[in-house]
Amino acid sequence: MSESAPVAIVGDGVRCVRLDDGVSRSPRLGVLDQSPVSEGSDGAIALRRSVDLAILAEELGYGRYWVAEHHGHAMIAGASPEVLIAAIAARTARIRVGSGGVMLPHYSPLKVAENFAALCGLYPGRIDLGLGRAPGSDPQTMFALQRDRRQLAPDDFPGQLAELLAYLENDFPSGHSLARLAALPGGPERPEVWLLGSSPQSGMWAAQLGLPYAFADFFSASGAPIAKRYREQFEPSPRRAEPRVAIAVSAICAESDAEAERLASSRRMTAALRHTGHIIPLPPVETALAFLEEHSDSARTDRGHRDIVGSPEVVRAGLQDVAEEYDADEVLVVTMTFDHAARRRSYELIAEAFGITTGAVPPDPLLAG
Repeated sequence: MSESAPVAIVGDGVRCVRLDDGVSRSPRLGVLDQSPVSEGSDGAIALRRSVDLAILAEELGYGRYWVAEHHGHAMIAGASPEVLIAAIAARTARIRVGSGGVMLPHYSPLKVAENFAALCGLYPGRIDLGLGRAPGSDPQTMFALQRDRRQLAPDDFPGQLAELLAYLENDFPSGHSLARLAALPGGPERPEVWLLGSSPQSGMWAAQLGLPYAFADFFSASGAPIAKRYREQFEPSPRRAEPRVAIAVSAICAESDAEAERLASSRRMTAALRHTGHIIPLPPVETALAFLEEHSDSARTDRGHRDIVGSPEVVRAGLQDVAEEYDADEVLVVTMTFDHAARRRSYELIAEAFGITTGAVPPDPLLAG
């Protein structure tokens, strides 16, 4: 065990104490936003609220703001991360903005490279490109996203990823027919590329390619062994000399445990219905509480999902525990509440609990709805 003194580290999105002997570490904090749609609202309001929340996150001291990609989903408006990234980056100045993630199987690698190179040219030093293999949709919607519908698209993610990285890094073999296309719009600036996932395969690819890795704990709370294997198998590369792990964790924070549990009922109702194939917008708290009471046996089945719900002290401890479980460098907080003000307040309280901010920021009335 080291005899060194603790080293205080203060940076974008974090104020932490890192002990050289590894006893204690607080992760960097970021946001993963799925642009939730609440009952009685619509997707346009959800997207404007995402911009409002991103402005708040920057002022509070969060380091990253990632937006998701889902298609044909009644509860999630985030179908076009590139568009939302541009809107958020235009209204912020310091926070890194990116995709969590772009579902590469739907797209041409060249088009993704051009989109993110253009974003980098407009907002240099701030753009992340998180890439996923999952469809972000049901099979029918995935098929509808295909340009060529004569047959199902091939499962060629590794090839797509290699081509995309070659565009971004101008790393085609000498004389390759596509090499000229690496002269992307936006100038020399390039995004920070992350590989996202919730399975062992994604971690293996990230390790082999020397990429940072983000695991969706909010989707599957069983990724610690995957993150460990990623670190053990990581191959240093020009992209990264050392492994880096981020985890996306579901959390709701309120002034009291009881109030946080009330707020969490909306997401829990949607989760219970989703398992039966019924997708709905986030319901009001009272509607959700009545539903959960009526369906107490089936609706409260965890099904491997982890929610960290409670007061600031409870949520801080919970996030810290999950970060230590994964040996994570960063935690991206995913918060789904019916009320936008409650979602804003949850992020404020978490920032205060981790000591990265000193006060609240008023909402933009044109964006907060």
